[in-house]
Amino acid sequence: MVSVGSFEVVVGSVFKAKAPDGGEFRTSPGEGTYLMKQAEEKNGRVFPWHLPLQEWADEDLILAYRERGDRRVFEELIRRYERELFNYLRQYLGDSQQAEDAFQSTFLQIHLKCDQFDAERRFRPWLYAVATNQAIDAQRRRRRERMISLDQAGSSGDQAVQLNELVDGPPELPGEDMERDEQREIVRRAIDDLPEALRQVLLLVYFQGLKYREAADALGVPVGTVKSRLHTAIRKLERTLRQHLSPTYA
Repeated sequence: MVSVGSFEVVVGSVFKAKAPDGGEFRTSPGEGTYLMKQAEEKNGRVFPWHLPLQEWADEDLILAYRERGDRRVFEELIRRYERELFNYLRQYLGDSQQAEDAFQSTFLQIHLKCDQFDAERRFRPWLYAVATNQAIDAQRRRRRERMISLDQAGSSGDQAVQLNELVDGPPELPGEDMERDEQREIVRRAIDDLPEALRQVLLLVYFQGLKYREAADALGVPVGTVKSRLHTAIRKLERTLRQHLSPTYA
């Protein structure tokens, strides 16, 4: 759970917030229907309030939240992307706790910056752009913390032990047997060793299933760049895995 000001979001739970003016958001389905309809018509967008939220498009949810501040639509966005986005962040960061923290930070940013969402664009690439930035920030913080920890270590022996713990910490990749765990660890390390730009594209397109255009929007690069980076990433990954997973490798 993360709590910043009036914002609170929990994986597997609900979103709680207050309106920017300090008042409580309306959550009753029928409350203020006439006024909402007038406001929507004035803004040129009518939301499908007659449908269950589960049937709304992502873009309608984030825009309705921006205009009304109704926490129900935000909760629906969290539920809709909870498993998918958390798995992406866990794969990106290689750590479940850091992934959870980045997940919380991502939706905090969505909450704070919903007015920056472009109504002419898709929500999913924007969400992944925010999540990727939060993951990058988490990696930077982790590197800084490692350097501080090493600087503050006492003896050289303590430094050696601490460095081993930082670099060779136990992976959080449960498996059915040791061999499968080892294979997964090899794959994870091979992905982690890719250059950052290649790893981002690989995770977004290959593992998360984003289309080339969506990945390009999320990363702020041309579609051709996404295709080129993905091709390079797969070739590099194949070479690494062929070396380490081949039965004849010695």
